Amino acid sequence: MSSRFIGVLDIGRTSAKVALVDLASRSESMARKLPNTVRSDGPYPHYDVEALWAFTLEALAELNREAPLEALSVTTHGASAALVGADGQLTLPVLDHAFAGPDELAVEYDAARPAFTESFTPRLPGGLNLGAQLFWQARRFPDAFEAARWIVPYPQYWSFRLSGVVASEITSLGCHTDLWNFETDLYSSLVLGQRWLHKMPAVRPATDVLGPVLPELAARLGLRPHVPVHSGIEDANASLLPHLLEREPPFAVVSTGPWVAVFAPGGSLSRLDPARGCLANIDAFGRPVPSARFMGGLELVQLCGEQPPVPHEAAIARVLEEAIVLSPSVAEGSGPFPERRARWNKPLHTLDRGTVHVAVSFYLAMMTAACLDLTGADGDVVVEGPFAGDRLYLQMLASAVGRRVLATADASLGASIGAALLARPPGAGPDQKTALQIVPAMPEMAAYARYWRSIVGDV
Repeated sequence: MSSRFIGVLDIGRTSAKVALVDLASRSESMARKLPNTVRSDGPYPHYDVEALWAFTLEALAELNREAPLEALSVTTHGASAALVGADGQLTLPVLDHAFAGPDELAVEYDAARPAFTESFTPRLPGGLNLGAQLFWQARRFPDAFEAARWIVPYPQYWSFRLSGVVASEITSLGCHTDLWNFETDLYSSLVLGQRWLHKMPAVRPATDVLGPVLPELAARLGLRPHVPVHSGIEDANASLLPHLLEREPPFAVVSTGPWVAVFAPGGSLSRLDPARGCLANIDAFGRPVPSARFMGGLELVQLCGEQPPVPHEAAIARVLEEAIVLSPSVAEGSGPFPERRARWNKPLHTLDRGTVHVAVSFYLAMMTAACLDLTGADGDVVVEGPFAGDRLYLQMLASAVGRRVLATADASLGASIGAALLARPPGAGPDQKTALQIVPAMPEMAAYARYWRSIVGDV
């Protein structure tokens, strides 16, 4: 396939990017970035959408001069929505989901929100539950909330600004929002009980073309006529999409960074425990995805610093021979063992930094294995992100789960690539497969994993 260039707006929690993605090579040819500023003026902390909009238009025009764009797509962080009036303008600013304001009404919200078995949404602080944001805005700013004609998920807000077409989409609605009923595949009892249903746009697939870029924008940006704008997708699901296009469930993806997040397409919802870092997402094809997470990257930095020492063979041998174990949880109150307090089974002052790093890598692998168990994951385990380069973590994970573990070697993976794949031709898969390395299991590590579980207990 010849190059097919897609313009992608990718808004993360701390930065925004407009990327020129070549679908043929599945890579970013160019990108422009901007910090995602939170403004403190107005009624509450909120995202600077007008600065983001000006940046988006300037960047799209620049990228289009490099290679004519054939389609536009959007991906953003979850836990955000825009309240849009009949005139197309915001009736309230887009709330920063880290803002603690919604906690003021925690008691009232907890009485109104659905059970976990309906929404598969754990109770999260501040505005991380989108339903809690809306509940708080409706009571603190009733006139402005009532003036909103539409409650639009954040990716679709930007698609609306590009196309003029209002829509909603399932990956944002099913992302720890309390807004979706996983059993009925309809809006939740919260939406019905709060009488928000009439404000909800039609739910359209992430791949849907909402319409062409608005004519005045096309002229301003120098786009060819009728460039399609796709509905868009929540960013974690954008990162998952390439894997879904390459393999059939069941399998699991372990996304690593400050948080280690396990996604288990084809897994089981029955074992998910909201008190143990579990939730469910909905993928781009409308299927539930059991998920679990813990603060793995943050724990690594806390214990080993920003630049951990390179593990040496003597340290690896010592940890395995002496069965040096760090048991959970370093980040208390979260993850699969939230009630546990971290403990070393050997005096910490007797361990050098290299030995600590080895034991911590093993701890992180065993915590990941616990998350995989909680999601009912089966089949291959694909690890992406920084931990995909940690040999000890990968080998211990493979030894603990007893299934094939694959590490990504493709630095081009990410939300922007997944969002661009929404514009692939109908029925086509990715034109370039993800580069994967098979990780060998080690008998001595399997024995360590059994010992670790004997101390901590099975999930």
